Amino acid sequence: MLAVMGCAKATAQTEVTDSIVMALDSMYNAMPPETARDSALHDRPLLDLPPSAVHRQRDWSTWRPDPQRALWLALVIPGGGQIYNRKYWKLPLVYGGFMGCIYAMRWNNMMYKDYAQAYLDIMDNDPGTASYNKFLHLGRQITKDNEERYKSIFKKRKDRYRRYRDLSFFVMVGVYAVSVIDAYVDAELSEFDISKDLSLKVRPAVIGSGRSTDPLATAALGLNCCLEF
Repeated sequence: MLAVMGCAKATAQTEVTDSIVMALDSMYNAMPPETARDSALHDRPLLDLPPSAVHRQRDWSTWRPDPQRALWLALVIPGGGQIYNRKYWKLPLVYGGFMGCIYAMRWNNMMYKDYAQAYLDIMDNDPGTASYNKFLHLGRQITKDNEERYKSIFKKRKDRYRRYRDLSFFVMVGVYAVSVIDAYVDAELSEFDISKDLSLKVRPAVIGSGRSTDPLATAALGLNCCLEF
């Protein structure tokens, strides 16, 4: 009994589907030719539509970065241009350069402050301020005989570490500028042809002036540069 009911239900559904298809066909045949063409265009599968009408996923194998966008990202975020250009292997170089410069700035600034304080202490002739003793070798003391020598040493080291601190800052600015330039140039040259068809060949050649009919009299040896592309 259940099998008979299932067969009857399937037959009814098939008849309904066939009637719907027949009705749609009759409506389509009754349309004017222009309307029928428009309707056929809308009824086409998504894959049959022209490329401009389909929002396709970006093909990363043919994607090319925008130089202006890479420039602005590199200016706003250090390393942002390299991330946008998908050159992730350059990030350790960029951030490593920044971290190295920051560490050098902090270290040189700390040494500068220590030697600056030692220089101030040795110049004020106050026995209570003797921070310079931590820079002396074991068993050494500052006396009137070597006081001027240590004053000169502390002053030179103070100036040296201050110069190194300032230089570390300018190096960090240089790393930032190089990262920005690299991001822009890398994006700009992303479409540059580097195929094997480009080649520069240098060959030895016999160069003649053409002033005489005798090639041996006016010929000279030289190099022939040939650029193939």
